[in-house]
Amino acid sequence: MALVGWFRRRKQQAQEQRVADELQVASYDHLVEFCRTRRGVEAWVERPTSFNKASLLLVAFDGESTRRAVPSEEYGYAFADEQDIPCYDAGVVPYPQRMREYGLRKKRS
Repeated sequence: MALVGWFRRRKQQAQEQRVADELQVASYDHLVEFCRTRRGVEAWVERPTSFNKASLLLVAFDGESTRRAVPSEEYGYAFADEQDIPCYDAGVVPYPQRMREYGLRKKRS
């Protein structure tokens, strides 16, 4: 009886890993597409907290932005290097004013 439970747990773990891998690929594709289709993209790596994973914030020249969870801070820096975009530590360099202004423009329209 215990062996059946073990196989069930292993199957569930495998399914969860596949879903996590698919989400990671989808996030990567989204981030690459954002960089490819916008001008002047910069990256901010956000450190993990007790309730959030590490994440990567991309901001285009006009203030449009996107944020996705990443496996680690190192992954975020490596992604920015791979895309050849400037990258900052979000705990050191503040987010750009143009991002807030973009949000306000979107809210008004």
